[in-house]
Amino acid sequence: MLKKVNIENILFLDIETVPRWEDFSQMPENFQKLWAHKTQFLSSEKELSPADVYERAGIYAEFGKIICISVAFVRGGGIKVKSFFGDDEKVLLKEFALLLTQYYNKEQHNLCAHNGKEFDFPYIVRRMLVNGVEVPDILDLAGKKPWEVKLLDTMELWKFGDYKNYTSLELLSALFDIPSPKDDIKGSDVAGVYWKEKDLERIVRYCQKDVVTIVQLFRRYQNTPLIADAFIVTI
Repeated sequence: MLKKVNIENILFLDIETVPRWEDFSQMPENFQKLWAHKTQFLSSEKELSPADVYERAGIYAEFGKIICISVAFVRGGGIKVKSFFGDDEKVLLKEFALLLTQYYNKEQHNLCAHNGKEFDFPYIVRRMLVNGVEVPDILDLAGKKPWEVKLLDTMELWKFGDYKNYTSLELLSALFDIPSPKDDIKGSDVAGVYWKEKDLERIVRYCQKDVVTIVQLFRRYQNTPLIADAFIVTI
């Protein structure tokens, strides 16, 4: 599986997102109304108010923001990891866009994320547009033919054409004997760690574990050995 793909041409990535405002009450009135409309379709639990489900806002690009993008690439048998993070979303998006524009702009390059086609890739592009950041060519799908799209998704690759369910990164890491990236916090904890605990560094570490796990999963898809921790470095 994927034997013909050169892993050194792939930039792996994972993002962490949170609601744009710490609390529902801090949202501008027009956004409160729009969120209330949105929440009608979020859950069958009709007794919940828009404020009750506000913690879910981070998964929607219209109501959330990116606080960390961790990337990883394989060189010389090792994994190199770098993170773009901070409270200023525009700054981190511009830094990430510059990386793509400078180093991942050739036909042989690919981006890869877990559930990336449904979440990470569109979320990044939407937030770039909102922040007035020019979208790098590798993320700009407008007018491209299917074979010109350079986006890989480890969840989609696992489906083998079966579209009826979601398979988490945590489950696949357990299945392939890859150390779990969820040994500290999970995605549902990120908003609380960011807004209440003010511990962005903890979120960055979590995001980096996720992206390393995606690299290791891809290697298992290629039937190649996992890369030892000693050869994983943060730059």
